[in-house]
Amino acid sequence: MSETLELAILPFQLPFMQTAFGVTLMIAVPMALLSCLLVLKGWSLMGDAVSHAVLPGVVIAYIAGIPLAIGAFVAGLFCALLTGFIKENSRIKEDTAQALVLTVFFGAGIVLLTYINRTAAGGQTGLDRFLFGQSAGLLPADVWTLAGLAATVALVTGLFFKELALLCFDPDYGRSLGFPVHRLDQLLAALVVVTLAVGLQAAGVVLTAALLILPPLAARYWTDRLVPLTGLAGAFGAAAGVAGTAASSLAPQLPTGPLIVLSGAAFFAASFLASPRRGLLAGWLRALRNRRASGAEAVGAR
Repeated sequence: MSETLELAILPFQLPFMQTAFGVTLMIAVPMALLSCLLVLKGWSLMGDAVSHAVLPGVVIAYIAGIPLAIGAFVAGLFCALLTGFIKENSRIKEDTAQALVLTVFFGAGIVLLTYINRTAAGGQTGLDRFLFGQSAGLLPADVWTLAGLAATVALVTGLFFKELALLCFDPDYGRSLGFPVHRLDQLLAALVVVTLAVGLQAAGVVLTAALLILPPLAARYWTDRLVPLTGLAGAFGAAAGVAGTAASSLAPQLPTGPLIVLSGAAFFAASFLASPRRGLLAGWLRALRNRRASGAEAVGAR
């Protein structure tokens, strides 16, 4: 067996890396379900806003001595509710409200994080794991907790998938049918918050939102149907998670989160270039064939 092949399969043989791969796959399923809905609804920035907003919650939870995931969930939920409140009670558009909340919460988180790092325990808090991700360092209790939350998100999303899909495609039609559109909005926002709270330990606070954006964008180049889109997004998300986690095990000095995001970006770039229907190369080939056909017709007409 070649050294390259041995190096490639080494991470899959290590018990702690098998745990990390399992965590990554657990996170990919609910994220795939939600990411497609967020992109279709135009809420891509929501994931980014919530992921940045959880930073002050994580730091405050550390100061208070409570589980960091609880602080992340409370801060993320408050961010989502505050965004909706600003949108409904002002002339500010939704994307502007999301950007406003994102910057304010993230700025507050940076201030708190700087304060913590200047204390005697600075650099030893473990908060960097929540910034950049470290799925291989999770304890068994953390894994079971994440598994339960991921299963809950996947179950709730699956049960209300048709209603949430209608909300994303045509909320006015859903409202005319009597669907509680506002409640469904709140449900979708809550699911996003829980999903980000689940994924932040593996991919990090700042980079988890990328897993809600890159997989559905890559999958969108291959299909027009929602169900296949969800399946492809899950496959791309899981593959990016496994590839990034494996790469971080081979280069321990590099954090897991950025490598997962770069892997997801590679899948998007491949889809953008090589998709047979919407890919850039396919578009160039179609344009070239059309020019040749037009040239042949012009020659034949002379």
